[in-house]
Amino acid sequence: MDKKIAIIGLGYVGLPLARLFATKYSVVGFDINKTRVKELNEGDDVTKEVDREELLSVLRSKNVEVSGLFCTSEIDDIKKCNIFIVTVPTPVDKNNRAVLTPLINASETVGRVLKKGDVVVYESTVYPGVTEEVCVPVLGEISGLEFNKDFFVGYSPERINPGDKKNTIENILKVTSGSTPKVAKFVDELYSSVVIAGTHLVSSIKVAEASKVIENSQRDINIAFMNELAKIFGFMNINTQEVLEAAGTKWNFLPFKPGLVGGHCIGVDPYYLVQRAEELGYHPGVILAGRRMNDGMGEYVVSQVIKLMISRDIKIKNAGVLVLGITFKENCPDVRNTKVVDVVRSLQEYGANVTVYDPWANVDEVKKEYALESMQELPKEKYDAIVLTVGHNEYKELDIVSLKKENSVVYDVKGILSKKVVDKSL
Repeated sequence: MDKKIAIIGLGYVGLPLARLFATKYSVVGFDINKTRVKELNEGDDVTKEVDREELLSVLRSKNVEVSGLFCTSEIDDIKKCNIFIVTVPTPVDKNNRAVLTPLINASETVGRVLKKGDVVVYESTVYPGVTEEVCVPVLGEISGLEFNKDFFVGYSPERINPGDKKNTIENILKVTSGSTPKVAKFVDELYSSVVIAGTHLVSSIKVAEASKVIENSQRDINIAFMNELAKIFGFMNINTQEVLEAAGTKWNFLPFKPGLVGGHCIGVDPYYLVQRAEELGYHPGVILAGRRMNDGMGEYVVSQVIKLMISRDIKIKNAGVLVLGITFKENCPDVRNTKVVDVVRSLQEYGANVTVYDPWANVDEVKKEYALESMQELPKEKYDAIVLTVGHNEYKELDIVSLKKENSVVYDVKGILSKKVVDKSL
């Protein structure tokens, strides 16, 4: 069949995928955010995942059958597509329960234009069973078509690493699956046609779903172990970074580091697996222990900063504290589920006056998401305490001394600043 692909959701996952497929196929990028679509049609990607030149090279001003990317918010524009790839986010609520609303809404959208013979592939991270037990019934109900007779489904978990310009989508091996052996082969061949690193076809959609959710759960647990070590070594007055460097000289030591674990993957995905396990009557103790450890690191960092300030006789109330970074990771504008917010809130609870400087973060987005003020320009004031929370490259070149008051403290969560200016690190 002639392939015309619709990418549903043009965020951190969808846009790079759309750009890649557009080098070979006719692609329609669909997103309900009209502002986002307008920006993309002008060649501007605020997520910084796709360079302007790369985007402009595949953009098309019309919905045509030749290779290229046409971005739209109009559902009529995806009616002629026969492959639909869903890349919407899957967050959790305040009780850490899975929020499947974006996935259901996207399935309803696809269901309205689904035709006989069409294939729908999901990339959104979910717990095993969501694609077939939640999404497929929506597709069938809205379209009136029969699953595995009239339409078919696949699952290929996203492996986007925001901010990473080396491990880009075409250079990361892709797991694939399908609702029938024939469709599984079709989905596998579709991705292998554009992914240089190749594909790994698995036996079922549930296996593919499970493989994704444990990727980030594994990283979460390993980072939790590092955070626990950081606390233990803190009591012993031992530098954690130096310990890890020494241990890392052994060939099979895994290079994880302590830190604030946020974002839309590591800080969220384990809860999907937890929810499904609990529904089946199993309490996943190790996964939850890791989540508790990592979710509490913001307050731990602040407790260490406060102790340092007290040891220097620095008055806490109304103290000026500069927080370097608000995004969830380095060299990336993504502020979703950032745990730096926990650091800022906790400092404010102690009565400190907090200034947030992050050259990567969108000021309006930070204000909208967290009701916090942030700055993209380096402030000229001097501070009682400086807390580096995100490892942006720009911070490595900062003159930290010029930002310090005569009596002040510097705490480095990421271990990237010169030891000469740092009083303590995680």
